[in-house]
Amino acid sequence: MSLVKISGLTVRLGGAVVLRDVDFSIDAGEIVTVVGPNGSGKSTLLRVIIGALRPEAGKVARAGGLRIGYVPQTLHIDPTLPMTVRRFLDLPGRVPDTAAAAALEEAGAGALAGRQMTRLSGGQFQRVLLARALLSRPDLLILDEATQGLDQPGSAAFYRKIAEVRDKLGCAVLMVSHELHVVMAASDRVICLNGHVCCEGEPEHVASAPEYRALFGTGTQGALALYRHEHTHRHDTEAAE
Repeated sequence: MSLVKISGLTVRLGGAVVLRDVDFSIDAGEIVTVVGPNGSGKSTLLRVIIGALRPEAGKVARAGGLRIGYVPQTLHIDPTLPMTVRRFLDLPGRVPDTAAAAALEEAGAGALAGRQMTRLSGGQFQRVLLARALLSRPDLLILDEATQGLDQPGSAAFYRKIAEVRDKLGCAVLMVSHELHVVMAASDRVICLNGHVCCEGEPEHVASAPEYRALFGTGTQGALALYRHEHTHRHDTEAAE
């Protein structure tokens, strides 16, 4: 069942067409990643999906009662403002302690409740933002470049946590990412966007597509090799168990 289905989407910002004739859907439980160069309309697509931006043309259908959790690229907090992680989760409205503790635990941030937000590392900060997004028990979790500023091990650990959250909660995940090596290992489906949908499908298919390689170069075969390695390793491990 599609949680979100978009047909013929066109979006104009400041007189310029940012997206044109985009068809997009995401089904319950799948992990979909949108990739594309800067200015390709990735964040614009997310804004349409969450209802923050009205398209010029096209149809946007959302499942009834759809709950969306959103993790932004970053969030600025005044460094002079004393605020613990637990207090942060209470903004803008109070959250029961049990719900806050469960969300922090699911995000891998269970030990951080008493820490000051301004004292968190980049990875810890993103996990707290993830916990906040999980408070609504979302059907669809959206992440907009959520690992920007993290090093490669930190990014990989964060995306592994996202996969665990999907498996536990059964939610769909929609990610925008520039980290092609992570995309290949973490996604069920990849959409290559450059003002329109250039290509889409399973990671292995997209990595081999001429449209994808025209945007990201032939070096993306390294991402495909990593994808194959990680999936082979995972399948071998599962078989051994």
